[in-house]
Amino acid sequence: MSEPMLKVSGLNAFYGRAHILFDIDLEVARGEVVALMGRNGAGKSTTMKAIMGLLPREQGSVTFRGADISTLPPYRIARMGMGFVPEDRRVFSDLTVMENLDAGRQPPRDGAPEWTPEKLFRLFPNLGEMPGRPGGQMSGGEQQMLTVSRTLMGNPSLVLLDEPSEGVAPIIVEQMANMILELKREGMSILLSEQNLHFAELVSDRAYVLEKGRIRFSGAIAELAKDEAARRAWLGV
Repeated sequence: MSEPMLKVSGLNAFYGRAHILFDIDLEVARGEVVALMGRNGAGKSTTMKAIMGLLPREQGSVTFRGADISTLPPYRIARMGMGFVPEDRRVFSDLTVMENLDAGRQPPRDGAPEWTPEKLFRLFPNLGEMPGRPGGQMSGGEQQMLTVSRTLMGNPSLVLLDEPSEGVAPIIVEQMANMILELKREGMSILLSEQNLHFAELVSDRAYVLEKGRIRFSGAIAELAKDEAARRAWLGV
């Protein structure tokens, strides 16, 4: 088997003195979409922030493209080709769509698809209709598209997507699903934080389920979808 794009081993993380993540082990293969699932407060966003270096990792290791990134700051991790789309979007509200995209631009990198504004506008036609609109004058769904697009302008080989279907209209959810499938066809690896099992089932290959900072399930997304006891215990569905 080829080396995984991302490998997390024995990850523990804290907020102050509060122990939040307990011995997290997970992998994402090249070209694979993996869902990180669980209820609100289960530790999904915290796991992503710890991987990205935005939260101190007290114990454990994180390996990306074969390199140990456990002690690197977030900007170094981003320069290596890991993209992060946070749940709260964080567009530059005073900058236009094109200016937001330019802010995320990085050079092409080996083993990762290359993105341009024109290519992104084909993926998200809504954005192509408003290149001069300030980010602060866009709907929540449009801001979500812009945040994803700005991240892709960095030409990442792996993207951490935190709750892309949360709080947006059904039509935007459908576009997000199509976007993830297109990224997969491009050969990109994706770790997806998600509560919506139907959405995760549409786009993911495998799933990990978190409960109170611990992994309770690891397996194929189809296996999770048909396991009623697991769904009720850890997802409430």
